[in-house]
Amino acid sequence: MASPDWHKTMLPLISHWLIQFIIAASLLLIIAFALLKINRYLRQQLTTQRSLVNRINSALPQTQCGQCGHPGCLPYARAISLGEASNKCPPGGQETILELAELLDEPVRGLDPAHGTFRDFSVAVIREDECIGCTKCIQACPVDAILGGPKLMHTVIQSECTGCDLCVEPCPVDCIDMIDSVAPALMHAISPLSNKRSSAGANP
Repeated sequence: MASPDWHKTMLPLISHWLIQFIIAASLLLIIAFALLKINRYLRQQLTTQRSLVNRINSALPQTQCGQCGHPGCLPYARAISLGEASNKCPPGGQETILELAELLDEPVRGLDPAHGTFRDFSVAVIREDECIGCTKCIQACPVDAILGGPKLMHTVIQSECTGCDLCVEPCPVDCIDMIDSVAPALMHAISPLSNKRSSAGANP
């Protein structure tokens, strides 16, 4: 049979450890709740960030020309979403600058001259009789818009060409010209209209 001294000694000790356990469990619950809230907040921020990147990327011309200092439009869109200036895209023209300024709720700035100047949309055209089939233009094209093989004639798929002119400089025989054309986005808009007009003419 336990002596009264044992109760006097153990009960306070048990009470002490029970209180410590309750405090520790409460702290763990608080920490777990805080981590859950932080994780949820970070996921929301990531989703918002991705959405912004996608909207910025949609506003860019998708020429993949690298004039902005990035290897393509999507990397530049990510950089803009993180605070980089949005006025480094010559192919996009003033329209892209205005659209990005509205999207980002920032003042409209002129094109940064360090990245080039505005120009009309153009597509690459290879003077095929002068082509030596070196494939350097194929390697330079960021959108695979050039057909050809080693020591074979090359040609540009004009509907795929974004007008980046990255193929011009590597050509060792200077047989690539940039010819003014209608931007691909406008081509897609014009084609259905042309088809409708053709159908209307065929079926009076």
